[in-house]
Amino acid sequence: MKNKFLFIVLILLFIGWNGKAQTQNKVVINANEGKYTISRHIYGHFSEHLGYGIYGGIWVGEDSPIPNTRGIRKDVVEALKALQIPNLRWPGGCFADEYHWQDGIGPRDQRPKMINTHWGGLVEDNSFGTHEFMDLCEQLGCEPYICGNVGSGTVEEMSKWIEYMTFDGESPMANLRKQNGHPEPWKITFFGVGNENWGCGGDMLAEYYADMYRRYAVYCRNYGQNRLYKIAGGPNASDYNWTETLMKKIGNKMNALSLHYYTVPKNWNDKGSATDFDETEYFITIDKAFFMRELIEKHTAIMDKYDPAKRIALAPDEWGGWYNVEPGTNPGFLYQQNTLRDAILAAVTLDVFNQHCDRVKIANIAQMVNVLQSVILTDKEKMLLTPTYWIYDFYKVHQDATMLPLSVACARYESQGKSIDAVSASASRDKNGKIHISLTNTDPNKSQTVSCELLGAKAKTVSGRILTANKISDHNTFDNPKTVSPKDFKDVKLTGENLSLTLPAKSVIILEIQ
Repeated sequence: MKNKFLFIVLILLFIGWNGKAQTQNKVVINANEGKYTISRHIYGHFSEHLGYGIYGGIWVGEDSPIPNTRGIRKDVVEALKALQIPNLRWPGGCFADEYHWQDGIGPRDQRPKMINTHWGGLVEDNSFGTHEFMDLCEQLGCEPYICGNVGSGTVEEMSKWIEYMTFDGESPMANLRKQNGHPEPWKITFFGVGNENWGCGGDMLAEYYADMYRRYAVYCRNYGQNRLYKIAGGPNASDYNWTETLMKKIGNKMNALSLHYYTVPKNWNDKGSATDFDETEYFITIDKAFFMRELIEKHTAIMDKYDPAKRIALAPDEWGGWYNVEPGTNPGFLYQQNTLRDAILAAVTLDVFNQHCDRVKIANIAQMVNVLQSVILTDKEKMLLTPTYWIYDFYKVHQDATMLPLSVACARYESQGKSIDAVSASASRDKNGKIHISLTNTDPNKSQTVSCELLGAKAKTVSGRILTANKISDHNTFDNPKTVSPKDFKDVKLTGENLSLTLPAKSVIILEIQ
């Protein structure tokens, strides 16, 4: 009878008095073994001439009643500065390979107009060009990441753009920059030699693009003290042959190889709704987010064959959730809402990047404002912060911190005969010695108890913040902008080298240990 009673008690402890499984999860953090730095550039953003991503979202013009600094929205800049965004990729995307930079300089009322054939077929008036973009980066305090036109541009055009921006001396392009109001050259580090050259950037074969890259890269010159970090147009998701070909043919001529992967719950013809989805679709989305781990590891394995010293970075410079546009909006504007699901998607993906920071050195979520998985949405003078914004706010503590190796033994979240990790995690130590741990519970139904062992750490205090909501489809609107917003998290215990806490269902937590 005694043994039977003990058995019942154990079952109750496992199931929990509320009928929901309270599974024990173990995270072991090697706090004294950090070797690699989590580059701040993993937390980069992307802004393309697409829908309201630039116009209305960032650029409103100097005569706008919306508060601005030289035409750039003050509210958006202030919100982004709070994230400490490290770099911004521009002007595309597919738009980059039909963009001719000389159309976007000089007096705005004299700039030629063009048709944005990729995104909605609307007229692009080029009022936001090189000078405006560089002004935006200076206001944000971030580095520019410029993507050059290989698809429809020329070697001469790309070469002159770099000269225009970075040459400090006497030359036609440097003089033109000075004539247009910027006497000093800009500092440009990140430069993409083309974009999606397997698709909208030229529909090229890997071998052909490798030859094109060799030619274009020669004329991407370093002027004065400026040194370009050349990023080759990399593979589409699991196109491992593309990576193999480029590493073999141009590995010694590039600094990084891009990678594009979008999380699409259904298919490219019907991607699924951003807000109206069931748990099955939620599971598929997060399962596909975890697929980033396999992509990173398989592309890294190929890169390791040719670059064992890891000199060349892997750069996932377009990633995020892609759903059907919001009903009633222009299909070419890619405007979608952003839910708690997207916050969890972002947390899982950033954990993968943090854990693989030996190879992943730069990444860019697509996109920053009003397009795809945005951190900010605007509507005329109104602005709101999305759930994804708060993940970047949580995770900014990892920027340029030392990645702490960890192991996770966790429960599985099951759906439709498949399962994924219920707990995602990453950890780092910053320059002041503070340890930060990111923890995500992907299960929308069950809380997860977590025991966290900090090997080699002398911890005294712990504090935290949490992002969760009532439903996985909850999102912020202009009428209710704080439906999904962070709160302090105090339900965590610290005893020596051990932490214990319970992750509520569908939640993301950031802990700070001192």
